[in-house]
Amino acid sequence: MTNEPVEARAASPLRILWWGLTLRCPRCGAGHLFRRYFHLVDDCPRCGLHFEREAGYFAGALAVNIICVGGLFAIVFITLLAATIPEIPVVSILVVVVPIVIVGPIVWYPFSKTLWMAVDRAFLQRLDSHERLDERGSHH
Repeated sequence: MTNEPVEARAASPLRILWWGLTLRCPRCGAGHLFRRYFHLVDDCPRCGLHFEREAGYFAGALAVNIICVGGLFAIVFITLLAATIPEIPVVSILVVVVPIVIVGPIVWYPFSKTLWMAVDRAFLQRLDSHERLDERGSHH
């Protein structure tokens, strides 16, 4: 018998990713994971999942943030270039893309954290047959 909620045992990787994109716990799907915009709670208020599995764990969230905001930047930049060739309006393009690289990482911050936790739970933890899901750090 496991202590893991039924919702988590039945959750598909796609559902777990959806929970991550909607700022929810990757184990049970509960919300309200942020006290303030930049402050993730330590544990899920519903199932108790400890979010930071090890020191440096959220470096993966930084990578998610860079990939997502960088991808948006690239899509918008290339689209604007392609739409305006041969007379490229440099200033107008900068007016559109510079705010993406300045504001984008801030807007995407909480989503990058929960999406990273979802990717880790749905895929990465399962790569190692010796991995124990939901293992708490040594500080607990």
